[in-house]
Order: sequence, then structure tokens, then C-alpha cells
Amino acid sequence: MKIALVHKRLDLSGGTERDLYRTAEGLRALGHEIHLFCSEFSVAPPPGVAVHRVPTLPAGRTARLWSFALLAPRSAARERCDLVVSFGRTLRQDVIRSGGGTHRAFLRSLGEEGGPARRCWQAVSVYHRSLLAVERRQFLSSRTGGIIAVSRRVARELTEIYGVASERITVLYNGVDQERFHPSLRARWRRAVRLEWGIPEEAPLALFVGSGFRRKGLDRLIDAWAAPELRRARLLVVGADAGWAAYHRRAERLAPGRIVFTGRQQAVERFYAAADVLAHPALQEAFGNVVLEALASGLPVVVSRAVGASEILAGALADGIVEEPADTTELASKLALMLERSADAALGGEARELAERYSWADHFAKLDACLREVRRRVGAR
Repeated sequence: MKIALVHKRLDLSGGTERDLYRTAEGLRALGHEIHLFCSEFSVAPPPGVAVHRVPTLPAGRTARLWSFALLAPRSAARERCDLVVSFGRTLRQDVIRSGGGTHRAFLRSLGEEGGPARRCWQAVSVYHRSLLAVERRQFLSSRTGGIIAVSRRVARELTEIYGVASERITVLYNGVDQERFHPSLRARWRRAVRLEWGIPEEAPLALFVGSGFRRKGLDRLIDAWAAPELRRARLLVVGADAGWAAYHRRAERLAPGRIVFTGRQQAVERFYAAADVLAHPALQEAFGNVVLEALASGLPVVVSRAVGASEILAGALADGIVEEPADTTELASKLALMLERSADAALGGEARELAERYSWADHFAKLDACLREVRRRVGAR
């Protein structure tokens, strides 16, 4: 098939952007003709993939949002693709890949945490109101032949918020690179990474990976580090955020010398190899690729129930699920528990075994079947 993949930006710095890149590679490898429609190209496209730059209005993010939502489908239509798959906010498509969940649920989560002032700002923001308008039209469009949700949590959001019929939704979890993230890297990188960042080799070490610190729960994670049960533990923060300096000051005030910030890193697999546990107490996370990366590396995880990937955890690994991410007492308790258990090789083996069920090859085979079925329905329509 000739397939259009549509998103505002081709990049490797964000979860949806990386998934877009991987999907282009994966579907191309299955023999499809892939065309990317983006307004920004921060990295070169995968070999053998056609690219089309979508023009957008330069006057602010609201103008860019509306112009891309309108013009990207028109650009794809001119190429006469068999299917148009949207990874973002567009007004016409055959398939929607909902990789970040709904914006309405995102605003609700941050509004509850941010209080009345934040909710008022959200209510009057032209950008947020515009994004909600595009989103509503997108999910309710009769032209959309199918919706791919990256977790059951996202599928529930679509049904509860927009009344999307469950038969229109396919839940398809992401995959993980099982060679890049592997327990064998521990022998190579554990000591070297800890030495580089001043972390004692014997110290229990939790790892936080990601940008967008507030949504992903770093503020509550730092607060938890003041708990007595974590007094020996270290926290390694890998990622960037506009408020980095404020988070660093908070960390030094509450847990001086025990929280290390590395900034953005390319070879992130080295940091999984150095850690004992992944901590990801997000307020809102449609899936959370970092959870699969940690499991593939043989690490147990501490994640909030709001993280879509928490759905796949079972057995002893499910003991790391935090029901209420704002409860720093519960968070500290779960972290202490999983850091203590991380010394058990059987738990690491359980983590790796679980991750091996989620390969990218299997993901793309299921995606291919889903797209072919949507194409059949769209063609018949």
C-alpha cells in the first residue's frame, strides 16, 4: 500500500516523534510505500521514505496548529495515498494513532494538580481551546476508519470523553529494541556510569528518564527522596526541561548530594545498565516507552497507575505500581520496596521475560494487519 504518515514534526527527541520514525521504517520494511507529511524535519528521514513538507502559518502556535490540521490532509490527498495515518491533530484522515491520549484528559490531569489558577488559564487559552476543537472533530469524524490506541487507558479515554465506539478502537502496545536494551550491558556500563556521575557503586540507584518533568512526576519524586527509607538511595535524572534549574534547587534542598541531573543523553541504554530501578510516577502518560526499555534492561519499575504501560505489569513486577502519584509517602514506600527487591536476579529475569513479549517486529505485523483491515473498510465505503 501507499501509506501517508502525518505529524507536525519528524524528530527523535519525543515519544510520538520517535514512534513516527520507527513506524516509517517498520512499514517500509514490510514492503509498503511510505510518505511522510510534516511541517518540520529535525532529522533526516529513514532511507527509502518519501518526504513532503507541509507549509504552516508562522504567526504563533495556534496559527500553526490550525494551518497544519487543514493543509496536511490536503497535501496527502494530492499524493493519492491508499491510507492516511495521523500521528497528531489533523482534520481528515483514515486512521488515527492516539499515542499521547486525549488533550482533554491531559488538561484535566494537570488542572487537578495545578489548582484553580491553572484551570482558569486552560479555560481561556486560545491555543488549548483550538486544540480541543480539532481533537473533537478528529475523533468524531465519520471519515476516520479506525483508531489505534497505545493502551487500554487511552481506549477508555476515547470512549468516555468522546463516545467513540469500542469496535472502532484497536489497542496496540508499543515495542522495544531488545538488543539495544539488554541486561548484559550491566557488566559493561554499571561501574563506568556511576563513576562518571559520582554515584557510589554500592548505592541503591533509581533512574528517571524523560522530558516534561512536571507531567512525568519529577517534582513528587524529588519530594519522596526526603523520606527516611530512601536516605541511602540515589536518583539519577536523565532528560531536559525548561525548569531544570528550579528542579535542581529543589533537589539540593530536600536531598543534598543524592539526586544527580545529567541533562539530555543519547546513549540512554547505559543509564539503565547503571540503575537498579526505573521511577516513572507520571500524572498522565498514554504508554511510556521508558517502562519497556527498563524491563528489557532487566530492571523492575515504579510507575503510577496513570502510566499506560502499567497495564502490562503482572506478578511481583505489579508491586511497583503507585495508585496515587501525588502521595509521596506511597511513592517512597514503593521505591524502597523495589530497590530492595532489585537484588533478586529472578525479578530481573521476570522483567526481561515480560519485555520480550513486546518486540517491534510483532508490533508492526499487528499494525500491518490493522491497516489492511481499515483499507478494506475504507475501500468498501
